[in-house]
Amino acid sequence: MARPLRIQYPGAVYHVTCRGNERKAIFRDDADRKKMLQILAASIKNYTVKLYSYVLMNNHFHLLLETPLGNLSEFMRYFNITYTGSFNRRHGRVGHLYQGRYKSILVDKASYLTILSRYIHLNPVRTRAMAKGPLRDRITYLTRYPWSSLPGYLTGSKKEPFIDYAMVLEEYGGETEGARKAYREVIKTDLDGGIEIKDKIFSQSILGRDEFIEWVKEKYLDREKGQEIPAVKAIQRYRSNEAILRAIEGETGKGIDEIKREKGLYRQIAMELLYRIGGFKGREIGRMMGVGYTAVSQERRRLREKTERDKKLQTLIQRIEHNL
Repeated sequence: MARPLRIQYPGAVYHVTCRGNERKAIFRDDADRKKMLQILAASIKNYTVKLYSYVLMNNHFHLLLETPLGNLSEFMRYFNITYTGSFNRRHGRVGHLYQGRYKSILVDKASYLTILSRYIHLNPVRTRAMAKGPLRDRITYLTRYPWSSLPGYLTGSKKEPFIDYAMVLEEYGGETEGARKAYREVIKTDLDGGIEIKDKIFSQSILGRDEFIEWVKEKYLDREKGQEIPAVKAIQRYRSNEAILRAIEGETGKGIDEIKREKGLYRQIAMELLYRIGGFKGREIGRMMGVGYTAVSQERRRLREKTERDKKLQTLIQRIEHNL
């Protein structure tokens, strides 16, 4: 079977799944689940990702997300490595937690965003233990399931700050009680009839209308080989290094040469934005700054730790990002 395609571009929407190695649990208790959600929220912020829906199951998770910067691989790498490290430390284990790489399906946002949101939310009642139970019991179980974005769609007071509810609820009338009630009713209908999307997925990789699939093939795939066009990878260079360094200079007054030479805060900011907004790898950034790639990773980590404590620093970085 051919390997699923990895298509990335700014504004792409994906249904992402990741399973435990040998189908083993990736959560041993609620503390693990809470930690994953903390890491997910931080990863979303660090990589400027929009999260529409999620569900955590015992041995896998589902995410419905959008990448305004076209950086799914970078986001998922950071997210999965960070959670794996946390899980291994907590449980005194080593090695892989997940079964290979994550699986991602490129989604036609206009046609399938709300459908996939509901599909993801139905996962807790797709287990063998729940699938054949009475409808009323399944509705009760689903609406009370805590490790899902569904509660925030049904009740405004249960919204989570890292979820973007507005885009999905727009189809039902916006973020109003009426829209939430309508979403609940559709979920009940789905419980009774089910949602199937597997037979609509093109080449294991794309879910959308024929027009959307043709657009992706035309713009990002080689028609004869069915592979990603090599030049597509250049799309991830959505901001040049010069533009990023100029934006930092505009906010800090530090010249480009000075930023590259110094070992302080502004060089850390440059490294972070070159990675996250420039799409450059650690080795590339290291060459620009005259350091090894491990130093780049360490400096970015130190900056994240500072940013969590310093609101003025958060504001500075946000202004630079806005200018970009």
